[in-house]
Amino acid sequence: MMLSALTKPLSLSVSVLSLLPQLIVSEVPTSTSYRAVVEIVSGDSRIFSGERLSLRCIIPDPYQASWGYLWFRGSVQLPQTGEIFQLWNANVKESGKYSCQGKKETDVGSIKTLRSLPYEIHVDGGFAILQLAKRSVLVGDALDLKCRLRGNAPVHQTILYRDGIQVMVQSGSSLNFHLPHVTLEDEGRYSCRVSWDLSRRTHSVMSVPTLVNILEVLAKPVLEIDKDNAQLGRNKMNLICHVQYNAPAPAPPVNYYFYKNNNLLGPATSLNHMHVNTAAGWYSCRAKVPKLDIVRWSEPRSFGEVTGPPLMPPHPHHRNQMTSRSPVHTFSAPETQPASPKYFASTPSFNQRTESPSPSEAPDPTSLPTSDRLPGQTQTPEPQGVSWGLF
Repeated sequence: MMLSALTKPLSLSVSVLSLLPQLIVSEVPTSTSYRAVVEIVSGDSRIFSGERLSLRCIIPDPYQASWGYLWFRGSVQLPQTGEIFQLWNANVKESGKYSCQGKKETDVGSIKTLRSLPYEIHVDGGFAILQLAKRSVLVGDALDLKCRLRGNAPVHQTILYRDGIQVMVQSGSSLNFHLPHVTLEDEGRYSCRVSWDLSRRTHSVMSVPTLVNILEVLAKPVLEIDKDNAQLGRNKMNLICHVQYNAPAPAPPVNYYFYKNNNLLGPATSLNHMHVNTAAGWYSCRAKVPKLDIVRWSEPRSFGEVTGPPLMPPHPHHRNQMTSRSPVHTFSAPETQPASPKYFASTPSFNQRTESPSPSEAPDPTSLPTSDRLPGQTQTPEPQGVSWGLF
């Protein structure tokens, strides 16, 4: 009887110990908080078919652990497993959004990083491509574009279009366009047309449109009122000022101000949130970059029972972020190649499927060159005087 009584606790202890490894394993995470990053190593995001490019997968691991790599095009996993992904002889079908993910094997199983944001690659089977010097351009910066032509044709004219509207015409062999001090109005889908004479004929090809994004250095803030956060305590709510800040590193700091009924709720803070007492009223926030003299206000938001229209915030002086149309663009040609650019505000581009422009404004009709026209190529087809009121 005593032996039996001693055996039961012993067997129970053995059973519990045998379960410990399973309990430990089940709590081991299968993913990390690291997000992989894709960067281009060589080539361009827009290339001709038959060309090559290389992408690299970066794992921001401070411990510099050894990782393996998974590559994807869209949702499809690709066979490549190295840090560098290469397209040696790109095919049009290989266009798509590429992403990568880190993976490593441990004693408790596989651990993966978060998949990177997609990097879009466009493989063009035509004869002209419009490439961007930078994927994103800030308001006030210059926009540089290059119209690449397959082959070495004797180019005599290049035209730049935005959303089908002719923007610039330049004569000569230069294929580069320079638009200084761009504004939000300059955002759109750009394309280029290249023309040359060969064998007593004028030939012309046009690129596929390329989207150009123009970003404000400091975007308009959006105020969020969080009243359901259990950590705030009773009769408290959190004001959060969301803002997109696109200044290049090292970026000057942003100061945040919060208002209720246009009354400042406290001094400037580097934090984009503030805890306040729950009370009805119109709330807004302001983001300011003192070193850049840029101020942006959010739209007022109501909380609780308020009457009357929204209280609009005052508009103090601040640097113009150039959200209106910029001056006429100028073209800087290389010293070795004189150019006589012409500028157009609203001349429609030629579209064979919709209308035929007048002879004075129509570009040369498009004719896709054959291999004998391009030798060696194969045809591939802040406010003032405010009071602080903590309500």
